[in-house]
Amino acid sequence: MLTIVSSSEIEKKQVEMLVIPVCEDADILPPAFMPELMHQARGLKEFNGADNEDIVFYAPSGVLAAQVMIIGLGKKDKLDGEILRKACGRAVKKCIQKEISEAVFVVPFIDVLSIEPDAILEAMVEGALLGNYQFDRFKKPKHPSLLKIAFVVSEKSVQHARLLSKKIKIICDGTLLAREWVITPSNLKRPEQFAWSLVKMAEKEKLKTEVLDHTALKKKKFGALLAVAAGSDANATMVILEHDPGNTTQTLALVGKGVTFDSGGINLKPQGSIEDMKMDMAGAAAVAATMITAARLKLPVRLIGVLPLVENMPSGSATRPGDIVKSFSGKTIEINNTDAEGRLILADALSYVIQTYKPDAVVDLATLTGACVVALGEKIAGVFSPDDRMSETLIASSRKTFERCWKMPLPEDYKDLLKSEFADICNITGSKWGGAITAALFLSEFTENTRWMHIDIAGPAYVKKETAYCGVGGTGFGVRLLCDWLEKAAGLSF
Repeated sequence: MLTIVSSSEIEKKQVEMLVIPVCEDADILPPAFMPELMHQARGLKEFNGADNEDIVFYAPSGVLAAQVMIIGLGKKDKLDGEILRKACGRAVKKCIQKEISEAVFVVPFIDVLSIEPDAILEAMVEGALLGNYQFDRFKKPKHPSLLKIAFVVSEKSVQHARLLSKKIKIICDGTLLAREWVITPSNLKRPEQFAWSLVKMAEKEKLKTEVLDHTALKKKKFGALLAVAAGSDANATMVILEHDPGNTTQTLALVGKGVTFDSGGINLKPQGSIEDMKMDMAGAAAVAATMITAARLKLPVRLIGVLPLVENMPSGSATRPGDIVKSFSGKTIEINNTDAEGRLILADALSYVIQTYKPDAVVDLATLTGACVVALGEKIAGVFSPDDRMSETLIASSRKTFERCWKMPLPEDYKDLLKSEFADICNITGSKWGGAITAALFLSEFTENTRWMHIDIAGPAYVKKETAYCGVGGTGFGVRLLCDWLEKAAGLSF
């Protein structure tokens, strides 16, 4: 449960854990706020208020708290949203380890910081809520998550903070929903199974839903998508979600890669690269969670979410390297590597949403290439778009949410690498260089001059080591990013 309380209330309220942030070189709370305790903390040699430092006082005098944790934020001039987010995430995780059920965070509320008050609260709430999540579907956590998280704000800010925190929680819930789907093992989210779980949740939020099953996909000639699914005994499925608030003049489309397990097909992935391939539907998870979140927030923009769902498996019926298929757009594709499958299902999905809904702009999210991870590492997504304005607005949102993105090039001459002697285009080049770029250029051939942006999230979609506010597994990358971008996009002229 998330609550907002005033500074006067906390002085009379008994709590299990009170969490107070401090800077290394400046006071960010009023001088009258727990002066004895703050003076005591400042006098300790082992605590300076540096980033990543913390100290706990047990049953301190003059404070109605069983424990008080003081967390360091570092120097005031270097303080940003991510430092606050990480500090709160770490504090929550330490509370979990202590098996504390309630934590109350004090939000800095004097005007000495260069960060906007809303941004401070937003970052702190995000860090705490996201850090409190544990995937417990198959294994009971060693320590339970917190039951209550509260934030202390100034008297004059309480009502506004309650409204803002409600919005933040909705977005965090969407992020955690995406995490849950990504971490779920592939045997429990095969394409049709996953499709109906998405639809069930979407319908609760009054989203329009449509499911194209194998028969419909075959009838509508989704040749590229069906080629990827050919080796599996699980049928391909496509889910279409629509959020239409009415009285809007623009339509935006989101497309998410949904390979519920990627073995690589005939081009089988080696050991070390195959074990975590349940996460290859992280793009679809992010898009579905964003659609659900958009409905909950009542975002004033018409959104279409398209989720092509397949399983890429080797078998006697699997697509072979060298096979040629006809895509939904009518273009023929020579499949020279069956492990370059994500671009095939996205090609058909992009063509379908553009031809059917004629959106003003379309964005796709995909764990598309290892090459993007080589280029940018595991913490930064690559953004590819011929539209600088679109990509700049997204990158601005990424700075706010710290779901970092970097603009990548789309050189026209690299398209020559995708030429085929026998079909309109190849799905992969013969070169081992520039794979993220050529993958994006392949997708661009199916965008029909619509404003388009591709986000390669292969790096940041999944983590193998716990971070300050994310456990091992799916990160939910893209939900907070897209929600922030869509709020801005609602005011843009596409």
